[in-house]
Amino acid sequence: MKKIKYICSILLLLAVVSGCKKIEGIDQDLSFINSVAPSKLDKIFEVSNDNSGLVRIMPLGEGVVSYEVSFGHGTGTAAKAVVAPGGSAIHSYPEGTYTVTVVAKDITGNSTTTAYPLTVTYRAPENLKVLVEGNVEVSAEALYAKSFLVYYGDVANEVGTPLAIGAKLPAHSYPGGGPYTLMVVALSGGAATTQVVKTMAGLPMDFEGAFLADTAFYGTGQAFNVLANPYATGLNTSATVGKFTRGKEGASSVTFKLNVPINMALGKKIKVLVYNTDPAQIGKKMNFELASAIGGKPANGVGVVKATVTTSGAWEELEFDYSAVTAITADTKFGAFVIRFNTTGVIPGYIIYVDNIRITN
Repeated sequence: MKKIKYICSILLLLAVVSGCKKIEGIDQDLSFINSVAPSKLDKIFEVSNDNSGLVRIMPLGEGVVSYEVSFGHGTGTAAKAVVAPGGSAIHSYPEGTYTVTVVAKDITGNSTTTAYPLTVTYRAPENLKVLVEGNVEVSAEALYAKSFLVYYGDVANEVGTPLAIGAKLPAHSYPGGGPYTLMVVALSGGAATTQVVKTMAGLPMDFEGAFLADTAFYGTGQAFNVLANPYATGLNTSATVGKFTRGKEGASSVTFKLNVPINMALGKKIKVLVYNTDPAQIGKKMNFELASAIGGKPANGVGVVKATVTTSGAWEELEFDYSAVTAITADTKFGAFVIRFNTTGVIPGYIIYVDNIRITN
């Protein structure tokens, strides 16, 4: 009986083995895997144009399961990235030329390495605007700027003063009234730069060359012009002078706004050359007011001093002495001055010439 069971078992096993069929498409030949190598390898570089230096690197290819991108810049883990097919990596570059290396790996672990040149160029900053306030406090703004350098123009071989985006430099004191050439350079972060130049001037004011102050008028008919000297004799043979034309109101005046403040540390007296055209105006007074004090003290109206016109038909020098004005100290600075003439006996349209306005001891 046992023999019969044993024989049956053998026969059943033979039947199963002989009945098995090979499943279609599956065999021991895996050589096709080795034939799938990365192909059609390429890349896309998207370089930002805002001077951030950001570059998006998108590797391309067929038969790739992953890419290893080496940026050609940076160190350690920041110098490379692993990117999946269809993905990208972003890296920030300084301006320059780099070699980006992409290692493309297939399903078997085989790899193909390709090197691509990359050039990052920063654009020059645009729309540079410079603001000079109060006691020469400089700020600036510009599109695509990383920072600024400020050159005040009052020393030889000057090294630019760094100015950050959104910042304002502290007050700068010029050694005199100038003129000086203030230059602000906007830096891109690369080689490209943009610059703006401003002329800075205060006292002395002699009206030779370009007229460097902003003027504001009060009074109907009040005016001020720079013109050829019509009376180039005596104390003043300079080529050009200022022409003060009187308005009809008693307080008619001309305000001269300066971008280099009048520094009272340089003296307590203001001197002005004056030419009176009318003998009837002898004995009349000219007002000289120091105004727009840096920091607001003293207030306007405190720094008014008067001097008397003593002659006609010749240049004379009037002196406005501020030594007795206790509110004005050696550290006081003024951003403007105001001239008035004959505030009581008003003659609308009267002309008086002025020149060589300066501060002295």
